[in-house]
Amino acid sequence: MRFLIALLCCVTLQMQAQKPKKPSSSEIFEQIKGLNFLGTALYVAAHPDDENTAMISYLANTIHARTGYLALTRGDGGQNLIGPEIRELLGVIRTQELLAARRTDGGEQRFTRANDFGYSKNPEETLAFWERDQVLSDVVWAIRNFKPDVIINRFDHRSPGTTHGHHTTSAMLSVQAFDLVNDVNTFPKQLEHTETWQPKRLFFNTSYWFYGGQEAFDNADKSNLVKVDVGSYYPAYGLSNTEISALSRSQHKSQGFGNTGSRGNQIEYLELLKGEYPQNGNLFEGIDTSWNRVDGGADIGEILEAVEKNYDFKNPAASLPQLLEAYELIKNLKNAHWRDLKITQITSIIKACAGLYLEAASSQQTAVANETIALNFEAINRSDFPVNIESIVLEPSGKKYEVAEPLRSLNFNKRYNMQQKINTGSANLTTAYWLKEEGSVGMYKVTDQKLIGLPETPKTFKAVFQLKLGDVKIPITTNVIYKYNDRVNGEVYEPFEIVPEASVLVKDPVIIFANAEPKIITTEVTAYTSNLKGIVSLNVPYGWKVSAPQPVEILQKGETKNIAFTITPPKNASEGILQPQLELIGKTLNTKITKIDYEHIPLQTLVLPSTNKLVRLDIAKRGDYIGYIAGAGDAIPKSLEQIGYQVAQLNINDVTAESLKQFDAVVMGIRAYNVLDELKFKQPLLLDYVHNGGTMIVQYNTARGFSFPNLGPYPLELSSDRVTDEFAEVTILDPTAELLNVPNKITAKDFEGWVQERGLYFPKNWDEAYKPIIAMHDKDEDPNEGSLLVAKYGKGHYIYTGLSFFRELPAGVSGAYRLFTNMLSIGKNDQKIKQ
Repeated sequence: MRFLIALLCCVTLQMQAQKPKKPSSSEIFEQIKGLNFLGTALYVAAHPDDENTAMISYLANTIHARTGYLALTRGDGGQNLIGPEIRELLGVIRTQELLAARRTDGGEQRFTRANDFGYSKNPEETLAFWERDQVLSDVVWAIRNFKPDVIINRFDHRSPGTTHGHHTTSAMLSVQAFDLVNDVNTFPKQLEHTETWQPKRLFFNTSYWFYGGQEAFDNADKSNLVKVDVGSYYPAYGLSNTEISALSRSQHKSQGFGNTGSRGNQIEYLELLKGEYPQNGNLFEGIDTSWNRVDGGADIGEILEAVEKNYDFKNPAASLPQLLEAYELIKNLKNAHWRDLKITQITSIIKACAGLYLEAASSQQTAVANETIALNFEAINRSDFPVNIESIVLEPSGKKYEVAEPLRSLNFNKRYNMQQKINTGSANLTTAYWLKEEGSVGMYKVTDQKLIGLPETPKTFKAVFQLKLGDVKIPITTNVIYKYNDRVNGEVYEPFEIVPEASVLVKDPVIIFANAEPKIITTEVTAYTSNLKGIVSLNVPYGWKVSAPQPVEILQKGETKNIAFTITPPKNASEGILQPQLELIGKTLNTKITKIDYEHIPLQTLVLPSTNKLVRLDIAKRGDYIGYIAGAGDAIPKSLEQIGYQVAQLNINDVTAESLKQFDAVVMGIRAYNVLDELKFKQPLLLDYVHNGGTMIVQYNTARGFSFPNLGPYPLELSSDRVTDEFAEVTILDPTAELLNVPNKITAKDFEGWVQERGLYFPKNWDEAYKPIIAMHDKDEDPNEGSLLVAKYGKGHYIYTGLSFFRELPAGVSGAYRLFTNMLSIGKNDQKIKQ
């Protein structure tokens, strides 16, 4: 339905992500087909990138069904291949990547409040963190609102323990919800905002990998499977459905899921779980998907069938008289669900057929409450159909701007412009709604039922253009956006956001004190309004000391000032929360504004609590100069700098035998061997460095598709083994090992307070030259000794570790710092210990 837009989405930069849609004649025709189909499908899985984009695209573009993807989480617990963001900030990125995928394949996006806390091995582990009733209620809520005729699960609900626990749980909850959504006694408070619903069918989107291999699948009984060829070809666009699917999947850039398009038939198999088996293979068999589905729809269907049949690709405006007639009839439908959906669709089609361009653009990207800003309204009619603009209503204030009589007529290709100064009033912040209140490890806290499941916070600043096309009055709403001209990129669109008067933050989320010496900490205050005056202070935990509050005055909006404070830690190990705050007249601000700016998603402006973690470590170290070869992105170099190391981040092309000599240790970032092909040429140099007396630390790499013959100096085979329980008991295998004693004595206490997991992708087979140091395991599993392996090689030391230091160090986990420091210090017993 949106093929050309889809293609543009895949190659556009962030500056284009907010550009208004300008559909081509062919795209309008595809939208008309969708207008004439009254059927809905919902695909259900656990994470961003779990969805079968080929099936979603097929349903949306071949069948023309309204198609949604319900991802139970926003993918917060994954790894980030494009930058340092993890946890909630990664969830924001992956949310936007899902929205880009849906713009590409034509689907819609929904979520639950479940927080992706990280990998779990079975539903029992998953539901120890998720609140089962809350997530189930969100699945029921999504179904009741989306009203799918057909639900398709990505995963099997009957095979716990064979895949990610989130996967199986998503299917289990979907199966349970199917039988509950039509029960008025199930989550009855939802019915104040929606009504019960009963889907027709529930499927499981199976494939050979659920059967253990292609041969087993070929020999399996398929009598209960529906076979669907999703390899449709769209001649008008020169694209196969599977090419659209690949473009959609490639939007998951933070996970490295760039996908090559394919052509030709592609068979998907759907196992019927509930409902009647569709004998003819039509997933909507027995469901009236025509306009006859709704009372009063027959006349609408007759009109719109004629629109589709007689559509003029050279002159889409020729369809306007009939579309306007259908619009008036749809407005009067008693079925509110289909009325509202189809009004939205047909309004968009009418706008496109008339070549209408409507825009409300702010002169600034952010504003605060009660601020006066300039808006530019633009309207143009690029058809010969008579269109009048009677007024523009600005929401949420409801203020109406009448258009003077001589200017009301939007003559062909003549632009109407109006500038107005408006006041933002008591505007609410436009930050991500699911991050406004503190949740738990496994759940986001959202108290407004109507927000639950929405992919984004609804925009409140809108312009409603009150138009008259012929004799029919139509309000068309557009979000207020920010637009400017860039000398290189030209016209740039960004979201318009409401923010607080200022942002107050200390940049480093965790501040490490390796000794009792004070540190000067810079607090950054950015004004989002002019003439800002206030008092900046830092709140510190008991036992810590901080210098006195300081005044700040900022004249210009957008200006930043840095205020220096001296923080003195206690003499002994201690942890606590640092909270910067700004006192204004009648108000205290303790929030920061964080912007996420990547080319493939719209600019994200988030208002978050401004807190930092203070850690006074009891730590000693040896060595000073560390070489770090970044892999898929992590914040370990900055963490090491905080405890006194000098870290050089190395470009792989600059790795030479001579350049390596200067380092006390060389560290490979996470997934380095997965993402840096050049390492196959540099690995001999790195191993020679070890042989000549260096220390090399290799952090985890993913095992899938991994083939690197000399990852270590001796044979080493990776696996998918992991320990997901961050509280799992750790057994010390060799208490005398240098790594556990010099320069810091490592005990069981050092494994307390770890976050999300112990580690991942542990080796499962290794040469006897590697010495395992610790063992750990999840519940009901055998001990795993592969999390930390040390080998003496020549004069130096090689260490492979799957421990999740990339999470633990940025989180300020004391024991992880002490252990990592020991790894960097190995083999340096003759050096003086540095406190």
